[in-house]
Amino acid sequence: MQDAAKITGYHAHVYFDADTRETARALCEAAAERFGLVMGRMHERPVGPHPMWSCQLAATPAQFARLLPWLALNRGGLVVFAHPETGDDLADHRDHAIWLGTGLPLDLSIFG
Repeated sequence: MQDAAKITGYHAHVYFDADTRETARALCEAAAERFGLVMGRMHERPVGPHPMWSCQLAATPAQFARLLPWLALNRGGLVVFAHPETGDDLADHRDHAIWLGTGLPLDLSIFG
C-alpha cells in the first residue's frame, strides 16, 4: 500500500472543444473562485498527454477533497481527468487517474 501523504497536490483537467469552450471556461473560473484554485490557460489544442483541448485546475489535497464532488455535480457534461501529484508522472496519469465522464486514451509516451 502506498502512503497518501506523498500526494503534494492534484490536477483536474477539464476537456472541451470549440462548441463547449465557454462552458469549460465558466466551469473553471467558477471552480477557481469558489475553491481558491490556480486556473491554467485554456489550451485550444491537445497539450502533453491530453487528447483534447483542456484547462488545468491545480489544487492542494484539501482543496481537491471539496473540488471533486463539486465537479461531479457541476461539470455540465464535460469530461474531467484528474490525478494526484506524487512525483511519478507516468503512474499519476496512468495508475492513479480519476475520470468524471467517459475516460479517454492519453498519450503516455511523453513520460518515457
